[in-house]
Amino acid sequence: MNNNLISKSVNTCAGCGLEIVIRLALNILGEKTIIVIPPGCAALFSGYSNETTISVPGFQCNLGNTAAVAGGIRAGLDMQGIEDVYVLGFAGDGATVDIGLQSLSGMLERNDKVIYICYDNEAYMNTGIQDSGSTPGNAITRTTPGGKLIAKKDILRIVESHNIPYIASASVAYIKDLRNKIERAKTVQGTSYIHVHTPCPTGWGFQPSQTIEVAKKAVQTAIFELYEIIDGEKKTNKTINNILPEKEYLEIQKRFKREE
Repeated sequence: MNNNLISKSVNTCAGCGLEIVIRLALNILGEKTIIVIPPGCAALFSGYSNETTISVPGFQCNLGNTAAVAGGIRAGLDMQGIEDVYVLGFAGDGATVDIGLQSLSGMLERNDKVIYICYDNEAYMNTGIQDSGSTPGNAITRTTPGGKLIAKKDILRIVESHNIPYIASASVAYIKDLRNKIERAKTVQGTSYIHVHTPCPTGWGFQPSQTIEVAKKAVQTAIFELYEIIDGEKKTNKTINNILPEKEYLEIQKRFKREE
């Protein structure tokens, strides 16, 4: 493992959950990784002009084609007989469950040997906190000021319908579990999809010091489930015996509060 694949001075928002995910992912996958990042919060790591914060090969794609680009890179490597390089698609929920859904479906159908990680902060945070298909019902965003009227899209069920070898949900609050899932994804001969619940202090309205607390409460209230689907068989990774009331998760965030 290499802890020096990303610069130590990256200007993400304080308490940013996605930074935990990308640092952990590259720490596990190592130097023989090609990363594909679309526009969004993670583009801070791609950099701009001739500067980047990442010391592995990478490609800054369009918002809607992360999976297509990753699949194309994988095909190019395969044609050259290069098997010991990981291809990592690293995208937010907007670029995954909305604008990138078509190319994601194509990659899943082909079962390309790609590790695809979606960091789900439940809105288009980079462009001003607009709602995405992953935004939960009743959540306030700049485009749903009265609260979103539509339920959150269940992307994991959509991915599951493609019958790929490995699917997992994960959370920034459970690092050992996330680590284990990325390690497993490394061994899969085909597509791996990992969906990581990634609270955003800026967009959700809580203190940066509360990121892990908020993420934990999503699991402890059974709002977000931790599980894997390995070759079609589902395995629950965290059993909650005493489920907390949902309000303990909702009340900590300003996005669910209405002004009286």
